[in-house]
Amino acid sequence: MEAILHSALFRPILVTIVVIAVFPLLAGYITLIERKILADFQVRLGPMRVGPHGLLQPIADALKLMLKEDIVPTEADQSLFWVAPVISTFTGLTAFAVLPLAPLIYVADVNVGLLVISAMSAVGILGIILGGWSSNSHYPLLGALRSAAQLVSYEVALAFALLPGVMAAGTLSMQSIVKAQQERGVWFVFDNYLFMIIPFALYLIAATAETNRAPFDLPEAESELVAGFHTEYSGFRWALYFLAEYANIFVVSAVAVTLFWGGWLRPFPSVRWLDIPLNFGFPVVLFVVSGALTFPLVRRLRDPLQQKVLVLIAVALLGIGGLFAVPLVNQAVIGLFWFLFKVACIIYLMIWFRGTFPRFRYDQLMNIGWKIAIPVGMAAVLLNAVIGIWRSTRPGA
Repeated sequence: MEAILHSALFRPILVTIVVIAVFPLLAGYITLIERKILADFQVRLGPMRVGPHGLLQPIADALKLMLKEDIVPTEADQSLFWVAPVISTFTGLTAFAVLPLAPLIYVADVNVGLLVISAMSAVGILGIILGGWSSNSHYPLLGALRSAAQLVSYEVALAFALLPGVMAAGTLSMQSIVKAQQERGVWFVFDNYLFMIIPFALYLIAATAETNRAPFDLPEAESELVAGFHTEYSGFRWALYFLAEYANIFVVSAVAVTLFWGGWLRPFPSVRWLDIPLNFGFPVVLFVVSGALTFPLVRRLRDPLQQKVLVLIAVALLGIGGLFAVPLVNQAVIGLFWFLFKVACIIYLMIWFRGTFPRFRYDQLMNIGWKIAIPVGMAAVLLNAVIGIWRSTRPGA
């Protein structure tokens, strides 16, 4: 056992197992949060039937998808129809291998980490294209063609948006990008006299298009394509596409946090006296207040079992808040807390986009990609490069 614990492969394998085991559950609860937020935008309650205030809805959805009949169209290309969702899911989860969740929580730190994520993003689109083509149906085929064009349009803009951050850090390693922001004492989004906000905004728009999220969800637009590329999919294979989409959402949000928002670093990482109020005070207050606000919701429930479950959740939140007050525990998990907190903010912003903006027409999508996003990306790279060179050549730089 001691040899296993001290093995160089122990931590990467452990993190891999945890990610594969936990993320499907996390993806289910991201959908619940999304449905609740969208319901709040529309003055509705959202899912409320399964569990207290709908908290067990993702479990019910997973069971439903596992038990649904798995239908394969007679005229479909059987082998490609089977393998297409696997490609999308595999590439989406593989990108987690180079994400620095915390200073010591990662699978691998390679010197081309950002390139690995970009490559997985590009290959993952093949799952959508093959899924639409292999279905031998008009609607999925049109969705697949749209996806291919969307990838070509926004992959270029996405690359231009990443370049200023890479130039500022001087490396493609995800760990080193965070450490560069730590050494400089500023998150890159606020660097270069705030001009790095331009590539961040461009990245957010291009990433929304890359993950087929509204208002750029043209490959699965239900108003004209039924469900787009996955129209003919059902049951577990449809669930794989669903898992791949939310894995990609998490990955692009994690890249935005790592490249522009300091990764696992707390706000104002170079200001020492903020360590206690931000690393200790903020998470304790966040979880304790969340737990305290959960207790009044118990009174609205009529089922005694659901009341007990909600009380347990409230107590668990209070307990987590108490654990953050323990220095040893805090030191071990505070990096992961800040990373996930920032990722949650980016995901919330993408959900906000979905609930706010109407879907673009296909020609509008192409025009934004080629006539606006790419020229703005090129200008952002040039501008930040000039500012970076000027800063490095100043006396005392």
